[in-house]
Amino acid sequence: MNDLPTLAFLALRQQFFNGRGRPRPFHLRDKGNTQDDPLDEFLVRNVLAELPGVTCSPAPGPLISPDMVLHTPNVSRRDDLSQIVGIEVKKIERTARGRVARSSGLDFNTTPPCGRILVYDVTGEPTEIRGFYLFICLEPAPNGRGGNDMIVSAFALVDGNALNEDFDLYLSVIGERTKRIELGTFGDGADRTRPMLIFGNPLGIAELDHSATLIHPNRELAELSPSLTQAYLLRRSVKENDHREFCCYRDTRDFPSAMVGTLIDPFHTPSRDARTRPRGRFVLPFKMA
Repeated sequence: MNDLPTLAFLALRQQFFNGRGRPRPFHLRDKGNTQDDPLDEFLVRNVLAELPGVTCSPAPGPLISPDMVLHTPNVSRRDDLSQIVGIEVKKIERTARGRVARSSGLDFNTTPPCGRILVYDVTGEPTEIRGFYLFICLEPAPNGRGGNDMIVSAFALVDGNALNEDFDLYLSVIGERTKRIELGTFGDGADRTRPMLIFGNPLGIAELDHSATLIHPNRELAELSPSLTQAYLLRRSVKENDHREFCCYRDTRDFPSAMVGTLIDPFHTPSRDARTRPRGRFVLPFKMA
């Protein structure tokens, strides 16, 4: 079985959970500057670098999407999940009540999620490849030795098309923008016109919390990989009275049941308004004269 998302999922499941499906503690190095990301580095060096016959290439710098690309030595088909796939990591925390934070939607700064993404070859030529997203809930390990002992209490490796398949939207956001410059009294201000987007959070779905899940378009994946079993069918409605379906797979040790449930439009969506709202207001404890 050489489906790259499947290989990545099984390696992640082995790293972060034991045979009984309980979180396995691990250690992260100290975080450096703001853009430094010890978790991404850990994923590349300690988990995905060991995939047989597969290279895991990390992003060459901060603020670059995707965070990593898995690829075989000879890529001939850019849309073939057995040859190349990009993975963007979305880190999530829990609230004080133990719930997944931002369960109704996560920030996707400057780059919306998409099942097709752009990367560039060594000559600088852009190329479209398939995009997957790793949603990972990171928590301090109970009884850990220090602040860098962590556990993953839930993760989902998700086909980007389950989040958004509008490639034109993706291109419109990642393209060049015109900044407003020479702003303010002294002309040294600038408006970066940086888009801030919100899209769904799969770990906000109760059935996907406290587990490891692969959301994949192939309905026959369990037949191709004996380590997987299908737990759910995920169905999302499309605006034009249509729908899309994806399969939610688990490690066979985590989901021994042969019953497959159906999740119909399970993503939480908060009430939203097209108008922007004022930033948080500082309220004085007295009335001005």
